Amino acid sequence: MTDKKSHKANVLKGVELSASDLVTHNPWRILQNFTDARIGLGRAGISLPTNELLAFQLAHAQARDAVHLPLNVQTLADDIRRLSLPIVPQSPIILHSLAENRVTFLQRPDLGRRLDEVSQQQIFKLQQSGEVSCKEYDLAIVVVDGLSSCAIQDNAAALINALANELRDDSNRLGQNWRLAPITIVQQGRVAIGDEVASLLNANAVLVLVGERPGLSSPDSLGMYLTWAPKLGLTDVSRNCISNVRPPGMSFMEASHKAMYLLRESRDKKISGVALKDRTNTHDTEQITSSANFLLAKP
Repeated sequence: MTDKKSHKANVLKGVELSASDLVTHNPWRILQNFTDARIGLGRAGISLPTNELLAFQLAHAQARDAVHLPLNVQTLADDIRRLSLPIVPQSPIILHSLAENRVTFLQRPDLGRRLDEVSQQQIFKLQQSGEVSCKEYDLAIVVVDGLSSCAIQDNAAALINALANELRDDSNRLGQNWRLAPITIVQQGRVAIGDEVASLLNANAVLVLVGERPGLSSPDSLGMYLTWAPKLGLTDVSRNCISNVRPPGMSFMEASHKAMYLLRESRDKKISGVALKDRTNTHDTEQITSSANFLLAKP
């Protein structure tokens, strides 16, 4: 109450006030140290402070751009090629879904789940020429623009590099090599399109890197979807998901570590989806393996 009186007195005296003097701060603002959610924004009169309103409008614009801006496929292919990964000796193969453009992609999700005929024929021709093997691969990595092109543009190459290191280390440690199909980049694609790509490449498993639906605090979030024995018609029940892969979220190292655990378990048990649990979290693993009854109090 005293603050309000002094504020009113300053106004009557003609004292110049700064912008911060006009904002009533919310004590919950301290919670912003623990979350990207918009909380404790304060108020200016009965409205949001101008800087918070502008920040919201910027975040909204970034989310819209993430959905509508096209993926620079050639730049991404060059970024992956420059990694010079021994485990992936071939250049990326660029493919396209049945969705001809972004508008169709957004309006017809079903078309984003299937390759167009040109892309199918492209894979067949590469196999016939011997550039792509017709033998079985252990894994196909499929990069898909999805609903956030900037997530793929900014994060895919670095994540693939981290994944390649995990696969190499796993091969050296266990003496069982991972045979990777050529990396593919799919334009105007959804998660399920990875099943068709991997099936055509004769891969036992597929790992789809896809741009996730952008939020107001995460326009560049990348998701990873693992499926064992990929084929047309599978649903999300057959997939394992690792979400929010980006520098401010889950790091590339942590995401690749989780993916490697799931890949090993998937290959050993020949399963994925709801049948395969992510037990990379040490605390969860200890709880699962413990013989103690969690319903009983500790003595």
